[in-house]
Amino acid sequence: MRGLLIALAALLALIARPALAADGGRLIEYERVEAAGLPPQRLTIWLPPGYDTSNARYPVVYMHDGHNLFDLKHSNFNKIWAADKAMLKAVAEQGIEPRIIVGIWAPGKDRFRQYLPRPVHDAAPPALRAKMDEMTGGPVISDAYLAWLAGPLKTWVDASFRTRPGREDTAIAGSSMGGLMSCYAIAARPDVYGQAACISSHWPAIGPATVEGFNADTLSVWTGFFDMTLGAPAGRRVWMDHGTATLDAFYAPYQEPIDAEFVKLGWQRGSDFESRVYPGAEHEENAWAARLPEIFAWLFRR
Repeated sequence: MRGLLIALAALLALIARPALAADGGRLIEYERVEAAGLPPQRLTIWLPPGYDTSNARYPVVYMHDGHNLFDLKHSNFNKIWAADKAMLKAVAEQGIEPRIIVGIWAPGKDRFRQYLPRPVHDAAPPALRAKMDEMTGGPVISDAYLAWLAGPLKTWVDASFRTRPGREDTAIAGSSMGGLMSCYAIAARPDVYGQAACISSHWPAIGPATVEGFNADTLSVWTGFFDMTLGAPAGRRVWMDHGTATLDAFYAPYQEPIDAEFVKLGWQRGSDFESRVYPGAEHEENAWAARLPEIFAWLFRR
Protein backbone atom coordinates (compact mmCIF):
# COMPACT_ATOMS: atom_id res chain seq x y z
CA MET A 1 0.00 0.00 0.00
CA ARG A 2 2.81 2.41 0.84
CA GLY A 3 4.39 1.82 -2.58
CA LEU A 4 1.05 2.50 -4.25
CA LEU A 5 0.62 5.77 -2.36
CA ILE A 6 4.11 6.88 -3.35
CA ALA A 7 3.40 6.06 -6.99
CA LEU A 8 0.12 7.96 -6.84
CA ALA A 9 1.79 10.95 -5.24
CA ALA A 10 4.32 11.01 -8.08
CA LEU A 11 1.50 10.99 -10.61
CA LEU A 12 -0.46 13.71 -8.87
CA ALA A 13 2.63 15.92 -8.76
CA LEU A 14 2.79 16.08 -12.55
CA ILE A 15 2.07 19.21 -14.52
CA ALA A 16 -0.94 18.70 -16.78
CA ARG A 17 -1.01 20.79 -19.95
CA PRO A 18 -4.38 21.20 -21.71
CA ALA A 19 -3.76 20.64 -25.40
CA LEU A 20 -7.10 21.66 -26.90
CA ALA A 21 -10.70 22.24 -26.00
CA ALA A 22 -13.41 22.17 -28.66
CA ASP A 23 -16.61 20.45 -29.63
CA GLY A 24 -14.46 17.41 -30.30
CA GLY A 25 -13.60 17.00 -26.62
CA ARG A 26 -10.59 18.01 -24.56
CA LEU A 27 -7.03 16.72 -24.52
CA ILE A 28 -4.76 16.88 -21.47
CA GLU A 29 -1.06 16.03 -21.62
CA TYR A 30 1.04 14.77 -18.72
CA GLU A 31 4.61 15.26 -19.81
CA ARG A 32 6.47 13.09 -17.31
CA VAL A 33 5.07 10.23 -15.25
CA GLU A 34 7.29 8.26 -12.89
CA ALA A 35 6.41 4.56 -12.75
CA ALA A 36 8.25 2.00 -10.65
CA GLY A 37 10.51 -0.28 -12.67
CA LEU A 38 9.84 1.56 -15.94
CA PRO A 39 11.36 4.38 -17.99
CA PRO A 40 9.56 7.70 -17.47
CA GLN A 41 6.10 7.56 -19.03
CA ARG A 42 3.98 10.22 -20.69
CA LEU A 43 0.21 10.46 -21.09
CA THR A 44 -2.33 12.17 -23.32
CA ILE A 45 -5.91 11.86 -22.07
CA TRP A 46 -8.98 12.67 -24.16
CA LEU A 47 -12.20 13.67 -22.42
CA PRO A 48 -15.33 13.32 -24.59
CA PRO A 49 -17.62 16.23 -25.43
CA GLY A 50 -19.94 16.91 -22.52
CA TYR A 51 -17.50 15.73 -19.88
CA ASP A 52 -16.97 19.28 -18.57
CA THR A 53 -20.66 20.20 -18.51
CA SER A 54 -22.16 17.15 -16.84
CA ASN A 55 -21.77 14.87 -13.86
CA ALA A 56 -21.82 11.70 -15.96
CA ARG A 57 -19.32 8.91 -15.43
CA TYR A 58 -17.53 7.36 -18.39
CA PRO A 59 -16.00 4.05 -19.39
CA VAL A 60 -12.29 4.15 -20.30
CA VAL A 61 -10.06 2.70 -23.00
CA TYR A 62 -6.29 2.64 -22.39
CA MET A 63 -4.26 2.81 -25.61
CA HIS A 64 -0.56 2.18 -26.20
CA ASP A 65 1.62 4.38 -28.45
CA GLY A 66 -0.25 7.40 -27.18
CA HIS A 67 2.01 9.81 -29.08
CA ASN A 68 0.49 8.50 -32.33
CA LEU A 69 -3.15 8.79 -31.33
CA PHE A 70 -4.18 12.45 -31.57
CA ASP A 71 -1.65 15.02 -32.75
CA LEU A 72 0.57 14.92 -35.85
CA LYS A 73 3.25 17.02 -34.18
CA HIS A 74 3.90 14.21 -31.68
CA SER A 75 3.68 11.31 -34.13
CA ASN A 76 6.56 9.13 -35.27
CA PHE A 77 5.72 9.03 -38.96
CA ASN A 78 3.50 12.10 -39.49
CA LYS A 79 0.50 9.77 -39.23
CA ILE A 80 -2.02 9.40 -36.43
CA TRP A 81 -4.88 7.11 -35.45
CA ALA A 82 -7.20 10.12 -34.90
CA ALA A 83 -8.59 8.10 -31.98
CA ASP A 84 -10.81 10.95 -30.77
CA LYS A 85 -12.43 11.31 -34.19
CA ALA A 86 -12.83 7.51 -34.42
CA MET A 87 -14.63 7.49 -31.07
CA LEU A 88 -16.93 10.33 -32.13
CA LYS A 89 -17.71 8.57 -35.41
CA ALA A 90 -18.58 5.31 -33.64
CA VAL A 91 -20.76 7.23 -31.18
CA ALA A 92 -22.61 9.12 -33.94
CA GLU A 93 -23.04 6.25 -36.39
CA GLN A 94 -23.23 3.16 -34.17
CA GLY A 95 -24.65 4.59 -30.96
CA ILE A 96 -21.91 3.39 -28.63
CA GLU A 97 -21.27 5.19 -25.38
CA PRO A 98 -18.29 7.59 -25.54
CA ARG A 99 -15.19 6.55 -23.61
CA ILE A 100 -12.37 8.48 -22.05
CA ILE A 101 -9.18 7.61 -23.95
CA VAL A 102 -5.96 7.31 -21.95
CA GLY A 103 -3.03 7.33 -24.37
CA ILE A 104 0.23 6.02 -22.90
CA TRP A 105 3.20 7.13 -24.98
CA ALA A 106 5.79 4.55 -25.99
CA PRO A 107 9.13 5.14 -24.22
CA GLY A 108 11.36 5.50 -27.30
CA LYS A 109 14.02 2.81 -27.60
CA ASP A 110 12.45 0.94 -24.66
CA ARG A 111 9.19 0.35 -26.53
CA PHE A 112 9.90 -3.26 -27.52
CA ARG A 113 10.93 -4.39 -24.08
CA GLN A 114 7.95 -2.63 -22.50
CA TYR A 115 5.42 -4.23 -24.89
CA LEU A 116 6.80 -7.76 -25.42
CA PRO A 117 4.82 -10.04 -23.06
CA ARG A 118 7.22 -11.35 -20.43
CA PRO A 119 5.67 -14.87 -20.25
CA VAL A 120 6.13 -15.27 -24.01
CA HIS A 121 9.76 -14.15 -23.86
CA ASP A 122 10.51 -16.45 -20.94
CA ALA A 123 8.85 -19.47 -22.58
CA ALA A 124 10.63 -19.03 -25.92
CA PRO A 125 13.32 -21.59 -26.85
CA PRO A 126 16.89 -20.20 -26.69
CA ALA A 127 17.29 -19.38 -30.40
CA LEU A 128 13.99 -17.51 -30.54
CA ARG A 129 14.62 -15.74 -27.24
CA ALA A 130 17.99 -14.55 -28.56
CA LYS A 131 16.21 -12.91 -31.51
CA MET A 132 13.72 -11.30 -29.14
CA ASP A 133 16.62 -9.98 -27.05
CA GLU A 134 18.16 -8.39 -30.14
CA MET A 135 14.92 -6.46 -30.57
CA THR A 136 14.41 -5.48 -26.93
CA GLY A 137 17.99 -4.40 -26.27
CA GLY A 138 17.56 -4.91 -22.53
CA PRO A 139 15.54 -6.72 -19.88
CA VAL A 140 11.87 -7.27 -20.71
CA ILE A 141 9.73 -5.05 -18.46
CA SER A 142 6.21 -5.71 -19.73
CA ASP A 143 5.29 -7.37 -16.43
CA ALA A 144 6.14 -4.14 -14.60
CA TYR A 145 4.28 -2.15 -17.27
CA LEU A 146 1.15 -4.28 -16.86
CA ALA A 147 1.37 -4.00 -13.07
CA TRP A 148 1.54 -0.21 -13.41
CA LEU A 149 -1.26 -0.01 -15.99
CA ALA A 150 -3.64 -2.18 -13.97
CA GLY A 151 -2.56 -0.76 -10.60
CA PRO A 152 -1.23 2.78 -9.94
CA LEU A 153 -2.19 4.28 -13.31
CA LYS A 154 -5.75 2.97 -13.28
CA THR A 155 -6.17 3.92 -9.62
CA TRP A 156 -5.07 7.48 -10.41
CA VAL A 157 -7.27 7.77 -13.51
CA ASP A 158 -10.30 6.53 -11.58
CA ALA A 159 -9.58 8.98 -8.74
CA SER A 160 -8.89 11.95 -11.03
CA PHE A 161 -11.66 11.63 -13.61
CA ARG A 162 -15.32 10.61 -13.54
CA THR A 163 -14.87 7.01 -14.65
CA ARG A 164 -16.79 3.81 -14.19
CA PRO A 165 -13.97 1.62 -12.89
CA GLY A 166 -15.43 -1.86 -13.32
CA ARG A 167 -14.06 -4.46 -15.70
CA GLU A 168 -16.98 -4.12 -18.11
CA ASP A 169 -16.08 -0.44 -18.54
CA THR A 170 -12.30 -0.82 -18.87
CA ALA A 171 -10.65 -1.65 -22.20
CA ILE A 172 -7.11 -1.79 -23.56
CA ALA A 173 -5.98 -1.37 -27.17
CA GLY A 174 -2.89 -1.18 -29.33
CA SER A 175 -1.27 -2.18 -32.59
CA SER A 176 1.78 -4.23 -33.56
CA MET A 177 3.77 -4.73 -30.33
CA GLY A 178 0.96 -2.81 -28.62
CA GLY A 179 -1.40 -5.45 -29.96
CA LEU A 180 0.65 -8.13 -28.21
CA MET A 181 0.61 -6.09 -25.01
CA SER A 182 -3.17 -5.71 -25.19
CA CYS A 183 -3.67 -9.47 -25.58
CA TYR A 184 -1.27 -10.00 -22.69
CA ALA A 185 -3.24 -7.59 -20.51
CA ILE A 186 -6.69 -9.08 -21.04
CA ALA A 187 -5.37 -12.64 -20.67
CA ALA A 188 -3.31 -11.98 -17.54
CA ARG A 189 -5.61 -9.45 -15.84
CA PRO A 190 -9.20 -10.57 -16.49
CA ASP A 191 -10.11 -8.86 -13.23
CA VAL A 192 -9.31 -5.45 -14.72
CA TYR A 193 -9.94 -5.51 -18.49
CA GLY A 194 -13.24 -6.41 -20.11
CA GLN A 195 -12.32 -5.63 -23.72
CA ALA A 196 -9.10 -5.62 -25.76
CA ALA A 197 -8.23 -4.58 -29.30
CA CYS A 198 -5.17 -6.44 -30.58
CA ILE A 199 -4.64 -4.72 -33.94
CA SER A 200 -2.06 -5.97 -36.46
CA SER A 201 -0.47 -7.87 -33.57
CA HIS A 202 3.20 -8.56 -34.26
CA TRP A 203 3.01 -12.29 -33.56
CA PRO A 204 6.59 -13.01 -34.79
CA ALA A 205 7.75 -11.05 -31.70
CA ILE A 206 11.17 -10.27 -33.17
CA GLY A 207 12.62 -7.23 -34.90
CA PRO A 208 10.57 -6.33 -38.00
CA ALA A 209 13.65 -6.34 -40.21
CA THR A 210 14.47 -9.92 -39.18
CA VAL A 211 11.04 -11.42 -39.93
CA GLU A 212 11.46 -13.79 -42.87
CA GLY A 213 8.54 -16.19 -42.62
CA PHE A 214 6.55 -18.46 -40.37
CA ASN A 215 8.26 -19.89 -37.27
CA ALA A 216 6.57 -22.92 -35.70
CA ASP A 217 8.36 -22.37 -32.39
CA THR A 218 6.89 -18.87 -32.15
CA LEU A 219 3.37 -20.13 -32.76
CA SER A 220 3.85 -22.85 -30.15
CA VAL A 221 4.86 -20.26 -27.58
CA TRP A 222 1.78 -18.16 -28.32
CA THR A 223 -0.72 -21.00 -28.26
CA GLY A 224 0.88 -22.23 -25.04
CA PHE A 225 0.54 -18.77 -23.51
CA PHE A 226 -3.15 -18.49 -24.39
CA ASP A 227 -3.83 -22.08 -23.34
CA MET A 228 -2.34 -21.43 -19.89
CA THR A 229 -3.55 -17.88 -19.34
CA LEU A 230 -6.59 -16.78 -21.34
CA GLY A 231 -9.35 -19.00 -19.93
CA ALA A 232 -13.02 -18.81 -20.88
CA PRO A 233 -14.43 -15.45 -22.01
CA ALA A 234 -16.51 -14.85 -18.88
CA GLY A 235 -17.99 -11.68 -20.36
CA ARG A 236 -14.77 -10.40 -21.94
CA ARG A 237 -14.48 -9.36 -25.58
CA VAL A 238 -11.38 -9.35 -27.84
CA TRP A 239 -10.87 -7.88 -31.31
CA MET A 240 -7.97 -9.13 -33.47
CA ASP A 241 -7.12 -8.25 -37.08
CA HIS A 242 -4.40 -7.77 -39.67
CA GLY A 243 -3.87 -6.51 -43.20
CA THR A 244 -2.15 -8.34 -46.04
CA ALA A 245 0.61 -5.91 -47.08
CA THR A 246 4.02 -4.95 -45.71
CA LEU A 247 4.68 -6.43 -42.24
CA ASP A 248 1.06 -7.54 -41.86
CA ALA A 249 1.60 -10.03 -44.68
CA PHE A 250 3.45 -12.29 -42.20
CA TYR A 251 0.65 -12.54 -39.64
CA ALA A 252 -1.99 -14.88 -41.13
CA PRO A 253 -0.10 -18.16 -40.36
CA TYR A 254 -0.11 -17.13 -36.69
CA GLN A 255 -3.52 -15.50 -36.47
CA GLU A 256 -5.50 -18.43 -37.83
CA PRO A 257 -4.21 -20.97 -35.24
CA ILE A 258 -4.58 -18.37 -32.49
CA ASP A 259 -8.20 -17.91 -33.53
CA ALA A 260 -8.61 -21.68 -33.25
CA GLU A 261 -7.07 -21.57 -29.77
CA PHE A 262 -9.68 -19.00 -28.70
CA VAL A 263 -12.44 -21.26 -30.01
CA LYS A 264 -10.94 -24.24 -28.18
CA LEU A 265 -11.11 -22.26 -24.95
CA GLY A 266 -14.80 -21.54 -25.42
CA TRP A 267 -14.72 -18.15 -27.13
CA GLN A 268 -17.37 -17.70 -29.83
CA ARG A 269 -16.26 -15.83 -32.92
CA GLY A 270 -18.46 -12.84 -33.64
CA SER A 271 -19.67 -12.70 -30.06
CA ASP A 272 -16.74 -13.08 -27.65
CA PHE A 273 -14.00 -12.39 -30.16
CA GLU A 274 -13.59 -11.13 -33.70
CA SER A 275 -10.72 -11.72 -36.11
CA ARG A 276 -10.74 -9.87 -39.41
CA VAL A 277 -8.49 -9.55 -42.43
CA TYR A 278 -8.23 -6.29 -44.39
CA PRO A 279 -6.97 -7.07 -47.92
CA GLY A 280 -4.31 -4.63 -49.05
CA ALA A 281 -4.03 -2.90 -45.67
CA GLU A 282 -0.48 -2.08 -44.59
CA HIS A 283 1.19 -2.06 -41.20
CA GLU A 284 0.82 1.66 -40.47
CA GLU A 285 -1.22 4.27 -38.64
CA ASN A 286 -3.42 5.37 -41.54
CA ALA A 287 -4.63 1.80 -42.02
CA TRP A 288 -5.39 1.48 -38.30
CA ALA A 289 -7.15 4.85 -38.26
CA ALA A 290 -9.38 3.77 -41.16
CA ARG A 291 -10.76 0.79 -39.25
CA LEU A 292 -10.70 2.16 -35.70
CA PRO A 293 -14.35 3.35 -35.75
CA GLU A 294 -15.37 -0.19 -36.73
CA ILE A 295 -13.21 -1.63 -33.96
CA PHE A 296 -14.67 0.70 -31.34
CA ALA A 297 -18.22 -0.02 -32.53
CA TRP A 298 -17.79 -3.80 -32.28
CA LEU A 299 -15.81 -3.81 -29.05
CA PHE A 300 -17.97 -1.36 -27.10
CA ARG A 301 -21.41 -2.35 -28.28
CA ARG A 302 -23.98 -3.03 -25.57
